[in-house]
Amino acid sequence: MLVAGNNPARWRAVAVCLVVLLAAQARGLPQATQAAAATTTANTAQGVVLDRVVAVVNGDVILESDVDEERRFEEIQPYRQAGTFSRDKAIQRLIDRKLILQQADFEPEDKVTDAELNKQIATLRKDIPACTQYNCESDAGWTKYLADHGFTVEEFADRWRQRMELLRFIEMRFRAGISISDAQIKDYYEKTMLPEYAARHVAPPQLDTISKRIEEVLLQQQVGNLLQDWLKSLRAQGSVRILSPGEVAP
Repeated sequence: MLVAGNNPARWRAVAVCLVVLLAAQARGLPQATQAAAATTTANTAQGVVLDRVVAVVNGDVILESDVDEERRFEEIQPYRQAGTFSRDKAIQRLIDRKLILQQADFEPEDKVTDAELNKQIATLRKDIPACTQYNCESDAGWTKYLADHGFTVEEFADRWRQRMELLRFIEMRFRAGISISDAQIKDYYEKTMLPEYAARHVAPPQLDTISKRIEEVLLQQQVGNLLQDWLKSLRAQGSVRILSPGEVAP
């Protein structure tokens, strides 16, 4: 992984270990209403399709429409690889996120301010490659871009706010107890960074100029490992069921 400032896309992607949170899931409907919605119809560009329950997580349902929203939201991520969406992986991410949301409900809320939200969205509007043709830095262009992905400006802002709050929750839960030593930073620099720069015939930055960024990469890796272990524990302790097509939710 190149960490230097001349590779901003890779640097902004160091949180890939938190990919479970790259898209946000709405908590808008009460669960009873969501379950009822599984037997109702939803209008789509292709006609009228039946929504259905695809998974149940400790009594909370995940709908087929949630999977579709995950796909549309993933398409907006600025550093994703095109054509990589997997429905099965999306369902697993939705399950993991539902488990995290259920745990976050037991913690004091740490709200993201409008200023924090607007700052991130402003950066996003500049970073999404497809936004160039839409002129997303204009309000009209941004509105059109989101509409073409099935979101209103308000819906997208709500989902991005929740994404920020979930990331903050994970940071608070795991990051405080992690310590990265100078030896770990030096080891990563020598064994990971230097070979990658050499393979690309690029002069590497000096260790002292890049150590803070390496520390951040290592922190994110450890947070990701702790998060995955925690999610495995939550799955083992809870009740997670993925429904097959045609199977009726309990």
